[in-house]
Amino acid sequence: MPDLFEAEQQRKMRLARVETSASPVLVHAHHYAADHHVSEHEHTRAQLLHPVSGVVVVSTRIGRWLVPPDHALWIPAGVRHAVDMIGLVEMYSAYLKTDATPDLPSHLHVTGMTSLMHSLIEQAIRLGPEPSGKRAGLILDLLVLEIPRLPARSLGLPLPGHPGLTQLCRDFVAAPSARLEIDHWAQHAGMSRRTFTRLFRQQTGLSLSAWRQQACVMAALPRLSAGEPVTTVALDLGYESIAAFTTMFARVLGAPPKAYLRNQRAS
Repeated sequence: MPDLFEAEQQRKMRLARVETSASPVLVHAHHYAADHHVSEHEHTRAQLLHPVSGVVVVSTRIGRWLVPPDHALWIPAGVRHAVDMIGLVEMYSAYLKTDATPDLPSHLHVTGMTSLMHSLIEQAIRLGPEPSGKRAGLILDLLVLEIPRLPARSLGLPLPGHPGLTQLCRDFVAAPSARLEIDHWAQHAGMSRRTFTRLFRQQTGLSLSAWRQQACVMAALPRLSAGEPVTTVALDLGYESIAAFTTMFARVLGAPPKAYLRNQRAS
């Protein structure tokens, strides 16, 4: 693991190459220490960010996205973002020119990571910084074509622009809990329940209940992926029963925790 100065120098050299290369797609592997912070920046290329181990939190001016292993984050070109590492992180990144293929996604979102895409990125990394030959071309071409086929995942957590609401949301993300009362938040924001509810939905696109569930899933996924029992995670988040937690998890991600994780590993 390189020290912080060396890691930052390597990152700057890598990004300089990303900006100047004529290749339609570049793929890199990164290693980061626990709690490492990458300050806000942007690329002229789109980026597919895929943690292989550890968990990554990407912050933008419209929200935060938690990206656990078996997932990736699609970051369109020109989107300013900062990155924080939870635990030791090994990360793969594919940087694509905006015209690499006509149907590249145009919005920032979390995706599932298929075994095919994971293998393609691994093979592309093994090809080295200046790949050549027919096999290399086929691997990179297929990698680009598979990106629009990655399944979207509902792991975004938009933050409101209102300062009072933003602080309430940040405090909740730091200590998420199933127990959240609208009246309590409205009181702290100095608003009526009706005004608070309307403003929160207007600025996040979600009801407070749906937002809370997203935040709880974001907190639960890294722990579940690391092998912690569902019971432990559910109780720590304040759910009164495993069934209540499982129902909430399935509502957000389409499957209960064990099935969701099993499907992610098999895909």
